[in-house]
Amino acid sequence: MTWAVLCAKTCGHRRVLLALILVIALATSVQYRPAAAQSGTTHTVQPGENLFRIALRYGFTTDYLATVNGIADPTRIYVGQVLTIPDASAPPAPAPANPEPAPAPAANPLYHTVQRGENLSGIARAYGLSWTDLATANGLTDPSRIYAGQQLIIPGATAAPAASPAPAAAQPAPATGQRTHVVQRGEHLSAIARAYGVTWPALAAVNNITNPNHIYAGQTLVIPDAATAAAYAQPAAYAPAAPAPTITSGKQIIVDLSDQRVYAYENGQLVRNVLVSTGLWGTPTVTGNFSIYTKYDSQLMSGPGYYLPGVPWVMYFYRDYSLHGTYWHSNFGQPMSHGCVNMPTPEAAWLYQWAPIGTSVRVQA
Repeated sequence: MTWAVLCAKTCGHRRVLLALILVIALATSVQYRPAAAQSGTTHTVQPGENLFRIALRYGFTTDYLATVNGIADPTRIYVGQVLTIPDASAPPAPAPANPEPAPAPAANPLYHTVQRGENLSGIARAYGLSWTDLATANGLTDPSRIYAGQQLIIPGATAAPAASPAPAAAQPAPATGQRTHVVQRGEHLSAIARAYGVTWPALAAVNNITNPNHIYAGQTLVIPDAATAAAYAQPAAYAPAAPAPTITSGKQIIVDLSDQRVYAYENGQLVRNVLVSTGLWGTPTVTGNFSIYTKYDSQLMSGPGYYLPGVPWVMYFYRDYSLHGTYWHSNFGQPMSHGCVNMPTPEAAWLYQWAPIGTSVRVQA
């Protein structure tokens, strides 16, 4: 046998042997694959993702996916992290047998206004709380989505009554015994009204505020008593020129471009109205009759000339046109947007909770 023939046979045997080793290795890896991978799958975290969006993609809650993966803080995941995605047919994690009831809100609750760059964990640590307690107290379904200007209630804490400075000349001096509130940076009229258990139209009327979106830090507001607040309980009294609804059964939102307002009707009755900002002349808001077809409590919005992470309380009613909260300006009453309806964030939150998917939306000139 020649050397060439012997070499060829030997090399051939080696190739066969290597192929057999490879097959055995593959079979072994399949045979001893972990049970979690057999019943479900895995997901590698990509740039820009968070646990809430990943959980939504696979049809789970954030808490359940965090529990399955042993994640103590759902706001802390990193690019490249491999998450176990459980089998969708598996039963969900059991709820605690005796969940503790949420504590009743304090009579004079303490609020924290979120600053740019803050996160829920850091805010909770500053007040000696866990991020889960802070999220629960504020009804946050996605703890990684908070935004600058948002007001968070601090559970178990009360605000010390602020000493009222001498009122400005343009402000009426409060009568003896009346409650007052000094506006803090980032506060909105509707949030202040909720804190004292009154309506924002009543608070605006008592303080002679013609534009509820134009209050300022340091302003002293008189808080109306129950009898006075009851006289202004109906927001309809605050908008005598409101447009007539086009339906009389169910809920309807009317966006009036001429007066830059959004009106909310239920069974033909006006229940709320708010000053907004609609599309600029070059990017006008679409007109017509539509309905809300999807909702997001927070979303990144970007396009030519703008990049807005964490836009709150988004409700789409036609293609990419939506009603949503606004943290980047407070110039409501003037067209400002690329076609969407910019709303003060507290008012957008109210509308988001009030209007289900399918709610009628009418945009008129």
